[in-house]
Amino acid sequence: MTAYLNALGVVCALGRDQAEVASALFTGASPGLRLQSGWVPDRTLTVGAVPGELAPLPAHLAGLQSRNNQLLLEAAVQIESQLRAAVQRYGADRVGVVMGTSTSGIEEASQGIATYLRDGQFPAGYLYDQQELNAPADFLVQWLQLTGPAYVISTACTSSARALMSARRLLDMGLCDAVVCGGVDSLCKLTLNGFSALEAVSDQRCNPFSANRSGINIGEAAALFLMTREHQGVARPVALLGAGASCDAHHISAPEPSGRGAVEAMTKALRQAGIEARQVNYLNLHGTATQHNDAMESHAVARLFPGGVPCSSTKPLSGHTLGAAGALEAAFCYLSLQADTLPPHVWDGQADEQLPPLTWVKPGQRLEPLPQRHLMSNSFAFGGNNVSLIIGDAP
Repeated sequence: MTAYLNALGVVCALGRDQAEVASALFTGASPGLRLQSGWVPDRTLTVGAVPGELAPLPAHLAGLQSRNNQLLLEAAVQIESQLRAAVQRYGADRVGVVMGTSTSGIEEASQGIATYLRDGQFPAGYLYDQQELNAPADFLVQWLQLTGPAYVISTACTSSARALMSARRLLDMGLCDAVVCGGVDSLCKLTLNGFSALEAVSDQRCNPFSANRSGINIGEAAALFLMTREHQGVARPVALLGAGASCDAHHISAPEPSGRGAVEAMTKALRQAGIEARQVNYLNLHGTATQHNDAMESHAVARLFPGGVPCSSTKPLSGHTLGAAGALEAAFCYLSLQADTLPPHVWDGQADEQLPPLTWVKPGQRLEPLPQRHLMSNSFAFGGNNVSLIIGDAP
């Protein structure tokens, strides 16, 4: 079965719709990646913030008010006509929702708890529902008036990659005819302070795979697809061709050094797509610019692609959007297929001699004009949780 990706709504530090995101992505720019204070005490950090004000939620959904759901709404509105047409075509009970997140509305909940600790009562308008992990799915269900399967996956930085895998599975099993799927995560003090405590956050723009790399930049984003069994409306149909997952359980936060689990996930994705590694035309790396992740991923990629593969990390452009990263970087692959252009690898050019050399995408590099193109995207998470997706031209 082909899992068509028939529509994409996207908002992140690169822009607030497909055109803005693509323009920045392919030139290596990031208007939303900026130094900000106030997130972590006594530190000014580079974060990938969505620029400008976000629209509030509709009045009847005010109980789910959070920045996370505001980002999700902005992505959803971009493809509202396609989403509502799918509901009309298949029925509310045949349209599912699978989302990935790690923050949900925890920033609003943290503010409410801080008020409670100071004043002995929660602020007016505080609702526990805001911080429920299932809030993004609940929001879409209520906004679209759906009655099909709906849930959220939270496996840290693989959350929304797994959401796309799960959406395809719902179609495969015949439980849905269409699935609204993707990921959303918003900037919040909890995650920024947590990664800061792990000494994993860089003050400067992140520098993946460099000898000078010093940690991640946290970002925020929402990326939303409409996945169906049939092609609908996109001039150049794109599909999720393959997906693979593994969990090596090496350590609660550090990756398994050899990249064994990463290789397993990529190999499973290739097998499901029915292709060999040499047929991959681009690899979007997880590429967080942390010491251990980049080392592990370098070894895994060099092992699976001994002849090389054009690759880049897009996290210096978007920031690491945590639970939204898998869907966002799948969206970057989707945009690459539409534009025949690849995202450049933005770094200082100072290679780490301890790592196997990789084949970096240069600014302006085009995607090979082949009848069938295959783009791979990697996502790796705490606990040794690994996912690889293959997005490509629909057969």
